[in-house]
Amino acid sequence: MVDQAGYHSIEMWGGATFDVPLRFLHEDPWDRLRQIRKRTKNTKLQMLLRGQNILGYKHYPDDIVVEFVKRSVGNGIDVIRVFDALNDMRNLETAVKAGKKAGAHMQGVISYTISPVHTTETYLNLVKQLIALGVDSICIKDMAGLLVPSVAYELVKHIKEITELPVQLHCHYTAGLASMSYLKALEAGVDIVDTAISPFALGISQSPTETIVAALKGTPYDTGLDLQILNEIAEYFKPLREKYILNHVLDPKALGVDVNALVYQIPGGMLSNLVSQLKQLNKIDKYDEVLKEIPRVRRDLGYPPLVTPTSQLVGSQAVFNVISGERCKIVPIEVKAYVRGEYGRPPVEISDEIKEKIISNESTISCRPADLLEPQLEKSRNEIKKYIEQDEDVLSYALFPDVAIDFFNYRIAKKYNIDTTPVGESDGVIFYPV
Repeated sequence: MVDQAGYHSIEMWGGATFDVPLRFLHEDPWDRLRQIRKRTKNTKLQMLLRGQNILGYKHYPDDIVVEFVKRSVGNGIDVIRVFDALNDMRNLETAVKAGKKAGAHMQGVISYTISPVHTTETYLNLVKQLIALGVDSICIKDMAGLLVPSVAYELVKHIKEITELPVQLHCHYTAGLASMSYLKALEAGVDIVDTAISPFALGISQSPTETIVAALKGTPYDTGLDLQILNEIAEYFKPLREKYILNHVLDPKALGVDVNALVYQIPGGMLSNLVSQLKQLNKIDKYDEVLKEIPRVRRDLGYPPLVTPTSQLVGSQAVFNVISGERCKIVPIEVKAYVRGEYGRPPVEISDEIKEKIISNESTISCRPADLLEPQLEKSRNEIKKYIEQDEDVLSYALFPDVAIDFFNYRIAKKYNIDTTPVGESDGVIFYPV
């Protein structure tokens, strides 16, 4: 039914939708893609790719990136939306080239954020870099829901002045701004906007599809989508939404407007992670202090956009600063790697004072981080020879080794009717008796 609605594309893979089914549902994400592709005849399938991070939280070698993109397209992906958390376009080069070679539509992203150093000119320069990479379209990714209507209009207007490429806008509803920003962006010439069916819209999700379709009906921006079909889709998902809320899988707070997003410029998902982290540490009383610390950490780290994985880095460092009572006394290894340059180039150079606090006299890198990584594909293949049932298994393992091995054991157990009652759990990975 979704395939009949008339969408430009369906984003249904990539991002967290690879790790989550593998880790928590023991479902093969590659098979999920193939199953949806088989049933989707009219609409393009789209995925989100974290550039050199692929779908993980660190940089992977070029051979893994190239093979992953090739297999994604081969299994049914039409459009690859590729972004880098730091807007370091060097981290998109390999993915864009591989996607173009495989025949995918490559959509280049600018990750939108607000800071003293992020101006309209900053974003236009990033768009020019994306054009130089050879992308097929541009996406403005407003992951924290901070794009106000007037800025949306100006940004889209200026981008359309420098390129004829299609421009797509992706806003989260966290601060309650998204629908208004969509309308102003449409007036400025944006080509596509991202929405979510109403039961799973609003809050840290997107604007409701039905609402946007109804608002544009009969205007020059009429989408042509069928409201009756959309209503039937919504009716299907309503009881599922209620089921997940009752089972505490879906937090109702995630579906509301959060004013903290406007005050602290923090994405909704990052807020959820902070609450969870502080509860585990029995320090939830420090929540407000952590929120106030985040802007300071962000400044220290060169004003990175708060999107995976930089949002996790900034959030964790803020938590450690507050609970230890001293800034940079405790520093996660990932933050040290970030300061060394292993995630790429931050929007602003990190000061020598902060570098000294975090990594002491360790050296930093200025090259594209992946240039320092050894090829990994064949090594990964050799490490899991006994488990391989499809070539894609090598990529699942390369990205999430422990999670993938557990899934492979589960798959063997199911195949031979072995008891799949869990025998243990570590860091969210459930282990089975194989």
